[in-house]
Amino acid sequence: MEEISANYIVGLTDGEGSFTAYVKNPDASKEVKRRTKVEPRFYLKLIEKDKKILYDLKKFFGCGNVYFQKDKRANHQDCYRYEVANRKDLQKIIIPFFRSNSLRLRSKSRDFEIFCQIMEMVINNDHLKNSGLRKIYNLKQKMH
Repeated sequence: MEEISANYIVGLTDGEGSFTAYVKNPDASKEVKRRTKVEPRFYLKLIEKDKKILYDLKKFFGCGNVYFQKDKRANHQDCYRYEVANRKDLQKIIIPFFRSNSLRLRSKSRDFEIFCQIMEMVINNDHLKNSGLRKIYNLKQKMH
């Protein structure tokens, strides 16, 4: 089997990938419990018949996991998800890969740049201060 290429990964990510961060709203009730305040993630979702591609991505990057994702929404089907949530893997593997292999879609590229800003703030522990968390929350609102 041929190894997956960087260009293929970029195209797949442009179409099916996402750079995101789950961010706790700094104004939310203190009763709302969450393990952490900011959880950056890179993921790709594909239908079951294409899940081998997700395992190829995991092998290519040497990090992340593949999960089954049930979807109960109308006009959607269950899928599989390749996800990288480990901050060190995001910082040392995923971000450098997409810095060297540019995304082609403007909206995806913009989300990636915002994602990188959020990651930098997390690495600098800005998310531990309310002002930093608010900045991250506002950046996240600009993502698709």
